[in-house]
Amino acid sequence: MVALLVTLAACGPSSAPTGTPAPTTTIPATPGSLPLTPTSTATARPAVATPTSARASGSPATPTTAPVPALAGIGTVFVIVLENHNWADIKGSASAPYINGTLLPLASHAERYDNPPGVHPSLPNYLWLEAGQDFGIRDDNDPARNHQGTRAHLTAQLDAAGIAWKAYQQGIDGATCPLRGSGQYAPKHNPMVYFDDVTGTNDAHAASCLAHERPYGELAGDLAAGTVPRYAFITPDLCHDMHDSCGPTDDPIKQGDTWLAGAVPAILASAAYRDNGALFITWDEGEGGGDGPIGLLALSPRAKGGGYQNTIPYTHSSLLATLQRIFGVGPLLGDAARATDLRDLFGPPTP
Repeated sequence: MVALLVTLAACGPSSAPTGTPAPTTTIPATPGSLPLTPTSTATARPAVATPTSARASGSPATPTTAPVPALAGIGTVFVIVLENHNWADIKGSASAPYINGTLLPLASHAERYDNPPGVHPSLPNYLWLEAGQDFGIRDDNDPARNHQGTRAHLTAQLDAAGIAWKAYQQGIDGATCPLRGSGQYAPKHNPMVYFDDVTGTNDAHAASCLAHERPYGELAGDLAAGTVPRYAFITPDLCHDMHDSCGPTDDPIKQGDTWLAGAVPAILASAAYRDNGALFITWDEGEGGGDGPIGLLALSPRAKGGGYQNTIPYTHSSLLATLQRIFGVGPLLGDAARATDLRDLFGPPTP
């Protein structure tokens, strides 16, 4: 059984999604967060406590990964992360016809999904998606400076549970652990290479890294062969993740939307997705130093779909908590222990 997660960055004028959305519910935010303790093996950085996402009525936050009926039965998860745009810039944008014309009518989506408050730039948000905290990091430096010795992160929990995972990264060669930027590949968008248990403490030839960090081009073959792992974290390069303006299009949003139009159909057509898979699309952070809202779309045979939307406040902690509950691994990591998960986007459509 399979679930697909995709993260994106939003940009463009807003408009309503295609179809008639189900009623939405606005939930007030609840302040407070877990203490964050740096575990870097490099220079220690002060931890930064950040407010959590709101707790939704009927979805109490708990520090456990007890089964959630709405999320039960989801198998493989695909994650695609794009960059640096607010949802208001993507929703309704003429530069994003695939997102607006094809994905939104199929998906459930959140109207109030933010990056964790005040967490910038990119790298801390990617680390948050993996570990529920940013380790006090406030820059985009490579793993040589920002690597972490802790095993308190999602893919370490998956390893311990015997759950297969890969990070499919556009622009890497697969011959060495991708610890440094090259061409349009940026390590700051690849959180797993910041953890010593994955990289053998920044070893370019670490067997664990080479097994898990694979070129994006291998995904198509894995989908066709039915060998895609249960968790697939997918990062386009800087020209396709809405980060850079690249020719001949010179429109970051259109570049990302076009990339999605080429990448997502193969995932949706795969046996891994069709067998109760799920697709989440979100952005790493808000634009211009803001926190959002950024976009979060969920596509799945088990999602409400059909253009369903809600106004429950979420953050990256919500997505992490959802993944941990889907995979049944714990304890919930960092701020995910206090976050509202994304269960409302799944289950039968709300009347």
